[in-house]
Amino acid sequence: MRRFDPTPLYRASVGFDQMADLLNRVMTTDVQTPSYPPYNIEKTAENGYRISLAVAGFRADDLTVEVKENALVVTARTTEDESAPREFLHRGIATRAFERRFHLADHVRVTGATHADGMLHIDLQRELPEALKPRRIEIAREDGSTHKLVQADAA
Repeated sequence: MRRFDPTPLYRASVGFDQMADLLNRVMTTDVQTPSYPPYNIEKTAENGYRISLAVAGFRADDLTVEVKENALVVTARTTEDESAPREFLHRGIATRAFERRFHLADHVRVTGATHADGMLHIDLQRELPEALKPRRIEIAREDGSTHKLVQADAA
């Protein structure tokens, strides 16, 4: 079962088109996921996250961090000095150009990026709009009183 047809999901559901598109994208990707540069994703707070990429050999000027259509794109270009040829006995630090993409969920925004000690840290924050936060509604009584908002929990 190499191919998955999401068409039945579109017919039988409302609002799940993004999930069906994501499933279709995952199922049709035959390209091996790149493993360079290595990275960590950590949760720093209830709604805070950090992506850390190991970018040894790159300066901050060599790196670019962009957000395009719910995708975080980190790119690096090489700046090796070709005028001074060097002879390596062993080359274990890769400084090749790369592009790494991370799909961001809705309502996640990048709050900053720092480069220190060969690591690029990108901080993310999830910010739910008030309309999506859970609310508690009082149940109407038989005497005909109306519904009212009792409490809005912060997510």
